[in-house]
Amino acid sequence: MRSNLSPAARRLSWTAQIVVAAILLQTLFFKFTGAPESVYIFETLGLEPVGRIGSGIAELVASVLLLVPGTAALGALVAAGVITGAIGAHLTRLGIEVQGDGGLLFGLALVVFVGSLLILWLRRAELPIVGARFARH
Repeated sequence: MRSNLSPAARRLSWTAQIVVAAILLQTLFFKFTGAPESVYIFETLGLEPVGRIGSGIAELVASVLLLVPGTAALGALVAAGVITGAIGAHLTRLGIEVQGDGGLLFGLALVVFVGSLLILWLRRAELPIVGARFARH
């Protein structure tokens, strides 16, 4: 879908898309290799290994969608959904700080969440099915 964003909004969106995708992609190595930190998180949640691998696949899909022109809005929607679950896990079962990380994972989750919402707002007219309601006429 062709974007009707202003040049400034396009730059802001692409910056957010790259930041969000980079954060999501850097966690994949740990999830897909069964790194002890990832295993600990998903064992604590009672979702190891299915939750670890499943969330990794969802994050990979979101990252690809964020970086492919025309699918960023959908990628942001997927990323926001996945990261909402991660934030919920931190606030309920894991805590803000996980294994002495100083809250790094939680902070990164918040960056992904805010970045995803920003992308969704900027590219709302590009959302499948409902996007036409937001398009400027």
